[in-house]
Amino acid sequence: MEIKTVEITILTILAIVSACLQVLAEYRGPKVQIYICKPLTMVFILGIALLGGDSEPLYKYLIITGLLFSLAGDIFLMLPDDRFISGLVSFLIAHLFYIWAFGLNLSGYIWWPLMLLGVYGIMIYFFLAPSLSKLKIPVIVYISAILCMVWLAWEGYVQHSSEKASLAIIGAGLFAVSDSALAINRFRKPFAQSRAVIMFTYFAAQWCIASSI
Repeated sequence: MEIKTVEITILTILAIVSACLQVLAEYRGPKVQIYICKPLTMVFILGIALLGGDSEPLYKYLIITGLLFSLAGDIFLMLPDDRFISGLVSFLIAHLFYIWAFGLNLSGYIWWPLMLLGVYGIMIYFFLAPSLSKLKIPVIVYISAILCMVWLAWEGYVQHSSEKASLAIIGAGLFAVSDSALAINRFRKPFAQSRAVIMFTYFAAQWCIASSI
């Protein structure tokens, strides 16, 4: 087994352990465990991205930049003060970098999946809208960005059918699931399993996207 493969395996195991400790702390405490394990999990995932292949340097740099903005978003969202807008902006920027990365090397587009995603976006928006207040426009922009990311990742999978493209679409899809659960839990209907669903799908999404390098 190559040294790089061993290092990625170790980082993956560390990320899984750290993610589990973070989710456990969400339910049982202590808070300090969340403050340590949440960013630490992303640091391990960033390490996986840094060890990724160099065949497409631009793709690698875009994904790493997206991961860094995601880390910033994580930090904003876990602070004691409500920094939801700062976190939202950080993740929006992360999605823009992922969109750029997934849009590389595409030749032509199939539009019907974007239409289906648009229907889903409209449905989730109107479900959340009664509780959004002044956040309606920011949420529309964010929903549009993440669904565009999913669409381009899907386009990449259809056109290339590679392991990289498979990991990208799985990661993008899991990210959409995580953000949907977060939005429903925050704005409409809190549910007991929300933290586990949100965080495990989120970390799995970032791992897939980092591994797509």
